[in-house]
Amino acid sequence: MGSDPTSQIEHLAKKRHVECRSISMGQGQEVHSRKLVGQFMANGGWALLQNCHLGLDFMEELLETLTEATSIHEAFRVWITTEVHPHFPISLLQCSIKFTNEPPQGIKAGLKRTYAGINQDQLDISSMPQWKPMLYAVSFLHTVVQERRKFGPLGWNIPYEFNSADWQASVQYCQNHLDDLDVKKGVSWNTVRYMLGEVNYGGRVTDDYDKILLNTFAKVWFGENMFADTFAFYTGYTIPKCKKIDEYMSCIEEMPLVDAPEAYGLHPNADITYQSNMAKEVLDTIMNIQPKDSGGGGGATRETVVFQLADDMIKKLPADYLPHEVRDRLRKMGILQPLNIFLRQELDRMQRVITIVRTTLVDLKLAIEGTIIMSENLRDALDNMYDARVPALWKKVSWESTTLGFWFTELLDRNDQFSRWIFEGRPNVFWMTGFFNPQGFLTAMRQEVTRAHKGWALDSVTLHNDVLRQLREDITTPPQEGVYIYGLYLDGASWDRKNSRLIESKPKVLFTPLPVVHIYAINSTAPKDPKFYQCPVYKKPHRTDLTYITFIIMRTAVSPDHWVLRGVASLCDIK
Repeated sequence: MGSDPTSQIEHLAKKRHVECRSISMGQGQEVHSRKLVGQFMANGGWALLQNCHLGLDFMEELLETLTEATSIHEAFRVWITTEVHPHFPISLLQCSIKFTNEPPQGIKAGLKRTYAGINQDQLDISSMPQWKPMLYAVSFLHTVVQERRKFGPLGWNIPYEFNSADWQASVQYCQNHLDDLDVKKGVSWNTVRYMLGEVNYGGRVTDDYDKILLNTFAKVWFGENMFADTFAFYTGYTIPKCKKIDEYMSCIEEMPLVDAPEAYGLHPNADITYQSNMAKEVLDTIMNIQPKDSGGGGGATRETVVFQLADDMIKKLPADYLPHEVRDRLRKMGILQPLNIFLRQELDRMQRVITIVRTTLVDLKLAIEGTIIMSENLRDALDNMYDARVPALWKKVSWESTTLGFWFTELLDRNDQFSRWIFEGRPNVFWMTGFFNPQGFLTAMRQEVTRAHKGWALDSVTLHNDVLRQLREDITTPPQEGVYIYGLYLDGASWDRKNSRLIESKPKVLFTPLPVVHIYAINSTAPKDPKFYQCPVYKKPHRTDLTYITFIIMRTAVSPDHWVLRGVASLCDIK
């Protein structure tokens, strides 16, 4: 979803003195499109058909018209804009020239492109001394928010399509704000930050933590301090004091070709994450286009390999939970206790996974032997198991994992925690990664604490936490109230166990295991102390609303804004 190219196409047509007319496709627009294309084919001109995914039938017709026409005017062109659609005629795409307007790579290239679109008149449009630095700062922010996407979840939880329209709106706002400025009061920075972080760029942002990041950029970079000689976005990235476009271009030309991740607010380790993601994407693509049929060469066939793997997995697969046994154990433990209700729900889901895995493996062995027909699900399981990936049917009822080995190990570990809890009693420390619904676990704990205190209402009870110095092995008794959890990893920062606070990551160490965290409930809805960093906790490295669990507060020696820009989060699972 990029920016609308209509204005650029019309501008080019005007420059080349060609007539250009546009039609937005939709119901009943085929007649007008047919007429426009026919007219321009005869007399010359540019026909711009917009939103063509809404007129797929006409696309087939357009292809026939273009390929079967006997004479076409040499100045005739058809421009098509469309969203990605699975049923878009591939033959029309094959005989077209694709024009993309991708953002350039790197801060230097991004600023060069932005300033190439600015003329001297726009630079001199305001006589206020704040205008030129603010224009440069907005352009720098525009480049940084686009470039952070390449770092994956460390950069943005969701990769947004920021484009030139956002920059244009922000620059226009800054210009209008300075035109109406009361010199005695000065720039209203709260207003400027709000417009950048919540409206012009923030209007695209749907994730709460991405919104916090954007507002932090606005807070750190936009203020009276940006006009000081000592101000720098990062070492070597200052705001040039120039008066002419050529001077700005010369300053931009002197910038480094490759930027350090710190220029975007990230740790140098972020570059390792970026390179790893790039390599994984390339290798996954290569794996996907490999031929799937068995060759006639030597060695074990795909079917033999998968048959042996299925046989091995069936032997290791845990036994089913017997409903009457589970019910008896829960009665003894207190069937209506909030955490025991949660345990029962988790056991039901675990049993479902075990059943589906066992059925698939047994059927797959029979299908390979030729006893039953190889269904679509079994074919998918065969292909994925051979490539050491998780079959789609299993993933649907369970959890994400990079490889089948990691997934199956996690299945055994999760089951181990549940069977110990139900048959041996409540554990002292919980492995939060092993739950299907960690939010439900924390809610059950809140209910338990609320019931233990007379007069407390669940609505006014919130979660609080302490990060302990002890590791899992050091814990021998459960807490008096709340729960101990382990298995969390810090992404984007490291942890100082001695002083119990956040510190910078060690070079080349991407994830740091956290000690045990004591999570409990307090009868207060007051906001947390702003001196602490509120670290979001996610189930998986993909940071979305679906994988978000809660936040834990962490002590820090520097401003929490520093860790917001670093993209620091806690992950239950790093695989």
